[in-house]
Amino acid sequence: MTTRPYRSVLYIPGSKERALEKAKTLAVDAIIFDLEDAVAPDEKAAARELLAQTLTAGGYGARAQIVRINGFDTEWGEDDLATIAKVGPEAVLLPKVNSAADIEDLAKRLDSFPEAKDTQIWAMMETPLGALNALEIAQAPRMAGFVMGTNDLAKDLNTRARADREPMVTALGLSMLAARAAGIVAVDGVYNAFKDEDGLRAECNQGRDMGFDGKTLIHPAQVAVANDVFAPSEADVDLARRQIEAFDQAVADGQGVAVVDGKIVENLHVETARATLAKAEAIAALEG
Repeated sequence: MTTRPYRSVLYIPGSKERALEKAKTLAVDAIIFDLEDAVAPDEKAAARELLAQTLTAGGYGARAQIVRINGFDTEWGEDDLATIAKVGPEAVLLPKVNSAADIEDLAKRLDSFPEAKDTQIWAMMETPLGALNALEIAQAPRMAGFVMGTNDLAKDLNTRARADREPMVTALGLSMLAARAAGIVAVDGVYNAFKDEDGLRAECNQGRDMGFDGKTLIHPAQVAVANDVFAPSEADVDLARRQIEAFDQAVADGQGVAVVDGKIVENLHVETARATLAKAEAIAALEG
């Protein structure tokens, strides 16, 4: 798994020049440059050209840059890829992925663009079939991450909106299991009420407890909460350091376990502690 932070992953419409420029100043870990849902049909062609020029110009620093294209079952998908692949994007996000075949098809298309030889693929996990096929999708060529599309998922499942998201827990869990088994990133879905900070924090905490690396966001006002929840706290970092120190001392003394704060610390806990410190260091480097 990568230690690169994905706490906050903000959708930016590819058609909005002002928003594209503002994103260069936001404290986000990653940006999804959206050519799909956030762009009206009559703006699709102009948006892909604007985005290609924007990515070529750069200026986004160390932020992860992911482009969501339209699906190949639409009239825009082919042109999106043809335009964006030529600028060698860091990653392409494919909507409504149902099986590994969808990813394999995109990977083959990318193979025809020399500029995209290092481009990774991310998958929108937003259909019941996609959730059921999560493991094969996660293990497909070039795969680097899952983005949960909880709005579309809720629609297809015919669920009622609930703060605890209980009707979607199975789909979220299957996707998390697959991502961890394949060693790729998994980012939770959006929280629609962007002015409801308490609700956002609660859902971020739920996603963090489930194991997600971060949260997709629809508004810059949501960034601070996501960055806070998905980052190791000062207490987390302190505990991690003490666990590592105690375990190293125990090993030096010929013991296989240590005790910190009245709890057993074994090698598996030290592995988690080292990952916590690595994530904290990566966040500090990103925030610079």
